[in-house]
Amino acid sequence: MIPHIALSLLRRLAYALASCRPTPVRLRGSGLLHTAPVVCPDRDAPVFIQALAFGDRIAIVDQHGSHTYRDLYHRSLRLSRELCGLRGCVSGDLCEERVAFLCSNDVSYVVAQWASWMSGGIAVPLCRKHPEAQLEYFIQDSRSSVVLAGQEYVGILSPVVRKLGIPLLPLTPAVYEGAAGELPEGQVQVREWRDRGAMVIYTSGSTGSPKGVLSTHRNIGAVVTGLVDRWAWTKDDVILHVLPLHHVHGVVNKLLCPLWVGATCVMLPEFSAQLVWEKFLSSEAPRVNVFMAVPTIYTKLLDYYDRHFTQPHVQDFVRAVCEEKIRLMVSGSAALPLPVLERWRDATGHTLLERYGMTEIGMALSAPLATARLPGSVGTPLPGVEVRIVSENPQKDSCSYIIHAEGNERETKVTPGFEEKEGELLVRGPSVFREYWDKPEETKSAFTSDGWFKTGDTAVFKDGGYWIRGRTSVDIIKSGGYKVSALEVERHLLGHPSIVDVAVIGVPDMTWGQRVTAVVTLREGHSLSHRELKEWARHVLAPYAVPSELLLVAEIPRNPMGKVNKRELVRQLYPA
Repeated sequence: MIPHIALSLLRRLAYALASCRPTPVRLRGSGLLHTAPVVCPDRDAPVFIQALAFGDRIAIVDQHGSHTYRDLYHRSLRLSRELCGLRGCVSGDLCEERVAFLCSNDVSYVVAQWASWMSGGIAVPLCRKHPEAQLEYFIQDSRSSVVLAGQEYVGILSPVVRKLGIPLLPLTPAVYEGAAGELPEGQVQVREWRDRGAMVIYTSGSTGSPKGVLSTHRNIGAVVTGLVDRWAWTKDDVILHVLPLHHVHGVVNKLLCPLWVGATCVMLPEFSAQLVWEKFLSSEAPRVNVFMAVPTIYTKLLDYYDRHFTQPHVQDFVRAVCEEKIRLMVSGSAALPLPVLERWRDATGHTLLERYGMTEIGMALSAPLATARLPGSVGTPLPGVEVRIVSENPQKDSCSYIIHAEGNERETKVTPGFEEKEGELLVRGPSVFREYWDKPEETKSAFTSDGWFKTGDTAVFKDGGYWIRGRTSVDIIKSGGYKVSALEVERHLLGHPSIVDVAVIGVPDMTWGQRVTAVVTLREGHSLSHRELKEWARHVLAPYAVPSELLLVAEIPRNPMGKVNKRELVRQLYPA
């Protein structure tokens, strides 16, 4: 005999499955009546395909106001027509031409991205904090055929596109404000989206120069639907967005996931600890119930908490509101220091959900949503993702590597004798990128001979979850959620007239994860202060790549092959 409550729940579930609607279920320990998603759309199609189905639901809230899904669709379609007209494309298909765009963290970004896809192009998001030289590199390297610019960035991009001979299309106020009006004549061209290029996101590789990671619509769809499934995204969610929009974390996890299910994304122009706490505690609609950030942001939020929420009754109120109203808080893009996790749990009642991903693979691993989390563990593979932990095979007989552990979303099998043994993490699945743009040799070398992507991260499987130990290559520094190529920074710093030799290292730091430190030998008779170096470097490097510390040494130790042992250098300079 089935109890009455269980029978009722089963009937509701059957009805929802039949009608393809969400089913209300209570997640254990969440204190919230939430909605389990039932995803029906084509998982390989771009997110705008189902926007009209959400109609007048609020998609974006920003400094310009509120914008419905219908608004986004209509404005994007108009802009896509302008793009095609500018390119003289009568067929309405740019055939994977790259469309670079520089927009603020607001509705203009979404419209530019969707318009790029509606016109059949590949979106190339640019970062407003990058210096002019770096913007020029991204536009030129991607061979973008047109550049879109928010009104505030036209002046920055004009000399760049003029130099490169590329048309610039400024975004008009109609992108940001007012009703979208009637749908333009015609529809978005029906395409086979699965293997079509969708986005080129630039990341710094260990070889130095930034590489464009080309992902298809299938790759992006696999990440989005995997996260929607694992993190139980629904149309009732409201996420607060404070991250940059040229990284997978900000673009996919925090923007495309909510837009996929018809949820609301509240976008701040930039991070402000005060505004974030105000949004957490506000009773005004739409009320935030999802938040994701990098460890550095959580550290800054805790600093604000310590300065302003000093009274016990205020702290009790903050914790009560966060526990009751916010269902999910996620940390990623860098290792989360245990003290930060513990302080955040004390302040808000939330044990941050940790996950693992990178530009080339999207998200691969995630801690559980509704069950206990192990601090420091990034959980298990997401749906559709396969992982291996391996080490080099010294015999080189049948395979180039030895498998320590292999797993998917259901289980992980450990090779006897390799329990809790560290090795390089390999990833395979539909979320793995198509190629490094215009770099076939780099693409080939990024994969094993049997088709697994080599992440360059050291991992171990223990206690039922995966743990990331850090970069296999010391030339990749993770600082404040950004991945910095030490070799790229060194290349630029060697252009300074006073620097004769340099080694850039990542020094462990509680706030930033790692801080970018330049160990420098100066030319004879020259002097250089940290302030002078920063002033010079900000013209050639992204802000997060500018060294936060300068150490002057008489000579940088190198081996007979001329290489620097950076791990040993860190130990020598920072023995503690």
